[in-house]
Amino acid sequence: MPSQLPHTARSDARDNRDRLLRAARTVFGEKGLSAPVREVARQADVGPATLYRHFPTKQDLITETFAEQRHACHAIVRDALVDPDPWRGFRILIERICELHADSRGFADAFMAAFPEAMDFAADRERTLRAVAELAHLAKKSGRLRPGFVVDDLVLMLMAHRGVQELPRADRLAASRRFAAYMIEAFRAVPEPGTPDVLERRP
Repeated sequence: MPSQLPHTARSDARDNRDRLLRAARTVFGEKGLSAPVREVARQADVGPATLYRHFPTKQDLITETFAEQRHACHAIVRDALVDPDPWRGFRILIERICELHADSRGFADAFMAAFPEAMDFAADRERTLRAVAELAHLAKKSGRLRPGFVVDDLVLMLMAHRGVQELPRADRLAASRRFAAYMIEAFRAVPEPGTPDVLERRP
């Protein structure tokens, strides 16, 4: 029996950690990063001491909570850069980044935040903006992207996109896709023949 105790303790610790991360995804996803960590502990049905044992700081919790989204962000950037059609890569990057942000208010907060402790997310943001700059250069050369586009336009777009978080969760993704479609059409240099007017699109 004593030999089983360490295994049981490790299993309980893993369970508590998993519950905390699930709770954090829910709490931060719906309320953003301003939500207190004690609310995460309550959602996970554990005490604050258990939370701090696994995640000594709120930033530790945030980083682990959105690890999957960060990996997805890296994949989006990688796929966009290797697309042989830079305009298509540019469009898909915008669509998929908007989807990631619509899915979680917390991830959108972390991605856009400028606070110093969010260094991992700042690196993600800089990687994305560098990819956009590279794609934009190539898409302009192809004649498909407006010559006046600058990377700050994407930042402004994502700031405006955060408004979809005010919608009921069930409506966010459709609204995000529609928003991204508007932005892509606004960035396009010349409307393509046969492309339906974005105003006529429906989710």
